[in-house]
Amino acid sequence: MTQQSHTSPTLATTPPATGEVAVIGATGKTGRRVAERLEALGVPVRRASRSSAHPFDWEDESTWAPVLDDTVAAYVAYVPDLAVAGAPQAVTRLATTARDCGVQRLVLLSGRGETEAQRAEAMVAEAFPSRVVVRCAFFAQNFDESFLLGPLLDGTLALPVGAVREPFVDLEDVAEVAVAALMDDAHAGRVYELTGPRALTFAEAVAEISAASGRDLQYVPITMAEFSTALTAMRVPAAQIGLLEYLFTEVLDGRGTAVADGTMRALGRTATDFRAYAAREAAAWMLPGVSA
Repeated sequence: MTQQSHTSPTLATTPPATGEVAVIGATGKTGRRVAERLEALGVPVRRASRSSAHPFDWEDESTWAPVLDDTVAAYVAYVPDLAVAGAPQAVTRLATTARDCGVQRLVLLSGRGETEAQRAEAMVAEAFPSRVVVRCAFFAQNFDESFLLGPLLDGTLALPVGAVREPFVDLEDVAEVAVAALMDDAHAGRVYELTGPRALTFAEAVAEISAASGRDLQYVPITMAEFSTALTAMRVPAAQIGLLEYLFTEVLDGRGTAVADGTMRALGRTATDFRAYAAREAAAWMLPGVSA
C-alpha cells in the first residue's frame, strides 16, 4: 500500500465533531493508552471489550453495532492479531458496520511485515476509504508489559532471534498518533508506519534495559525448537505458540529493520528512542530492594 505525502497535517486541539469515541480493545496495551489520552483531553470515550459496560466480542457480531452507534470515531485493535486466519474479513465487516452506523473516523492498528495485516488494511480501505492505518513495529512495551517481562525479571531473556535489528516502537507514540487521527479529519486516508528512531538487536535492547534498571541482564539466542518446547512446558496455549513462532520466524527476519517516519509525519516530532523508553520504565525490571 502506497503511503501518503510526507507533509504533516495541521493538528486540531479538539474534535471537529462532538460525540463519543469508541475504543475497541480498550483493555489492551494500545487501546488502554488511547482511551486514557482521549479522556485526559475531555473527549467522551466508549470503552469496548468483552468485560466492559459496552461489551464487544469479535466472535459475536451482534455486539458490534451497539458499540458503534452514536459514536463519531472508532479505534480498532483486532485480537489476537491481524495475522490470524479470518482477521482481514472480520475487521472489514467491522469497518462496514462502523460506516453504516455513521462513524466519521476510523483508526486501524496494524503490524509491519505481516502479509495478512496488509491485506486487512487494503480490505478495510475499500469499506471505509477515509480510515487511518497505524502500522507498527515490534512494541517496546513487550519487554515490560508482556511475555518478555518474566524472563527479564529472572535475569535472562532467551529468544530465537540472532543479530536481526528491529526499530522497537514506544506505545506512547502509537497512542498519541492514534488520538491525533481520531480527532482530526486532516489525517483521513493516511497510513502511518511507526517505528523507533533506530534499530537494535534484541541483545542491544536487553543491554539498554540492563543499564536503565541497574541489573545484570543477559540475552541468549536459542533455536525455535528450544523456544517452542519451553513455551509448551509453561502451558502456553498452542494457538499463542503458533503466533509467536510466526512472529519470530517470519516477521522478525530483517524485513522490518528500516526506520520509518510515521511519527514525524503525524505529530511533527521524532519518535521516542528505546533508551528513553527504558529509562522511563526502569522500575518494571527492578527486583524488590533494588534501585537503579
